[in-house]
Amino acid sequence: MDLDARATAAGFVGAIVVLAILAVLVGVEKLVDALSMADPATVAAVVGMAVVWLTAWAFALRAVLRALDASISRLSVIAVYAGALFANNVTPFGQAGGEPISALLISEAAGTEYETALAAIASADSLNFVPSTGLALVGVTYFSVAAAAGDRLQYATVAVVAMAVALPVVGYLAWTNRTRLERAVDGAITPLAQTVGRRVPRLEAPSEGAVAARIDGFFRAIEAVATDRWTVLIAFGFSTIGWAAQAVALWLSLQAVGVAAPFAAVLVAVPVGAIAGVTPLPGGLGGVEATLVALLVPLAGVSAATAAAAVVLHRGAIYWLPTLVGGGVASALGAGRV
Repeated sequence: MDLDARATAAGFVGAIVVLAILAVLVGVEKLVDALSMADPATVAAVVGMAVVWLTAWAFALRAVLRALDASISRLSVIAVYAGALFANNVTPFGQAGGEPISALLISEAAGTEYETALAAIASADSLNFVPSTGLALVGVTYFSVAAAAGDRLQYATVAVVAMAVALPVVGYLAWTNRTRLERAVDGAITPLAQTVGRRVPRLEAPSEGAVAARIDGFFRAIEAVATDRWTVLIAFGFSTIGWAAQAVALWLSLQAVGVAAPFAAVLVAVPVGAIAGVTPLPGGLGGVEATLVALLVPLAGVSAATAAAAVVLHRGAIYWLPTLVGGGVASALGAGRV
């Protein structure tokens, strides 16, 4: 599998710099002390919730694939989704950068066309964004009404409201203008694909008809998923379970370092922190951690070092565990492929 090694290396260097700055700001010794006091049993529960999250989102992907007549077993889809997470976590811009590689893994495992696999992962990832907004609104409402958080909730509220407005607007515009969007994508991709085909050794430049057929297949697959209400409902349910598991994992991470934080704090922090995943850093590494710490300090009422310790535990389960496991899956499925 041919990842852009330079972009990946540069992204990790940037992430390491951000993480190092964050560690210095919160205090390295205080961070280490907080981590040393973490309860092992609670840390194990954090890992367990990470497995629940990964499994739930993998089943959401399986529901989408079944709507596209692509069969894959439960165990296989969990492994494949771990591979997709690996692709997201080692490429810049998170899911946007990792989806082409994820589609290759899915097409290999499910034995389906690449454009169908790309439509499946794009649909699943799009559906995954929807429940996060609702959970974040619940958390914001709690703090606004019950906790009187005041100014400390200002930036989080702006981010949540922006998501709540932007997601349906973008989705509606994309759906109502899907024919025009398809023509625009066709016009942009066709010359690019032909240029790559002519200049890269061992590749053959595709015809305009071949490119158009693949793009049409992608949009038809997207439309098939979007109009299947039962599939959307099932995927939405699994996605909601996944977000709830992520929130519980962060709440347990705070518990592990001795903090009894209100659950509403993690309902706000997890979705807003996910926004930082769409950065030039691989999988949002560094950006997500900094955002979570900045949110947890006021919302959970903890010190920066304690918040950082909880985030280290949480991201260890949510980011590093699927990255390590998914790396092996990606290597097995993608060996010898370009």
